[in-house]
Amino acid sequence: MLITSKDNDTIKYLKKLKDKKYRDQEKAYIIEGIKLIKEAIQENQKIKYIIVCDDCAQEGNFDSELKYEIAKYECIYVSEKIFSTLTTVVNPQGILAVIEKEEKDEQIDFENDLFLILDDIQDPGNMGTILRTADSLNLKQIIVSKGSSDVYNPKVVRSTMGAIFRVKVIESDDLVKTVKEMKKHKIKIITTSLQTEKSMYDISYKKSAIVIGNEANGVSKELIELADEKIKIPMPGKTESLNASVATAVVLYEAMREKLK
Repeated sequence: MLITSKDNDTIKYLKKLKDKKYRDQEKAYIIEGIKLIKEAIQENQKIKYIIVCDDCAQEGNFDSELKYEIAKYECIYVSEKIFSTLTTVVNPQGILAVIEKEEKDEQIDFENDLFLILDDIQDPGNMGTILRTADSLNLKQIIVSKGSSDVYNPKVVRSTMGAIFRVKVIESDDLVKTVKEMKKHKIKIITTSLQTEKSMYDISYKKSAIVIGNEANGVSKELIELADEKIKIPMPGKTESLNASVATAVVLYEAMREKLK
C-alpha cells in the first residue's frame, strides 16, 4: 500500500512526533537514515514502523541486507511528496523509523566511577555530540537537567550516531537535589569554571561527576557552590571559551587518561 495523502492518520501521527510533548505522550520518537536504522536493528530497539519513500526505494539506494532486515518489520511506503513533509534533513535517504522508548530505570547507578551531568545544554547538536562522546568512553548513563534539549529531538538523535540506543539518559527535575544526593554517595562534584586558577590537569577524577554548563551562562551558581573542585581548560590562545561538546570531550578524555594509567 502506498500512502499519498497528508490526511492519512499514520502520516498525522508521524508529524506529531516532531513535537516533544507528543513524543513524551506516545513514548516514541523518529530516527532517520540508513546508518541509524541499521544500528537500531543491531541494538534490538523496539521498531514500531519503518517508513520508506517509494521513489527512493525504486532507485535502489538500499543494499540487499537492509532490504532483508526491514522486511521483518511493519513497512509503510509513502510518496516522495509525503516523505518530504516527514523528513528533517536536507538530503534525505528515503527511510525513517518510529522507535518505542524503552522503559528505563530512572535511578542513578552510584557504583559507577565516572559520571556526566549536563546543566541546561540547549543546542541539539551539542547534546547529540555529547551523547556520542559519552558512548565512545563507554559511559552507560548521563544525567541531564529538565531544562536541557530533549535527547529525542530528531537533530539530537541524528547527532548521536547511534549512541542514543546505548546511553541511559536520566532527566533530573531538580539538579541541585540530584547533586546533593550524589555527594552523599561520596561522589566528588567537578564543575568547569572561569573563576578558578586550577587546571583540569591538577586534579584526580576518581569517583567523580563532571558538570558541564549551559552554552551561554556556564554552570549555574547553585551547582558551582556545591562543587568539590572547580577547574578550567587551559587555553593559551586568544579564544576564551570552547563549544560545550568540545569542552565535554576534553575533560572526559582527561578523566579517562587518568583511569588508564
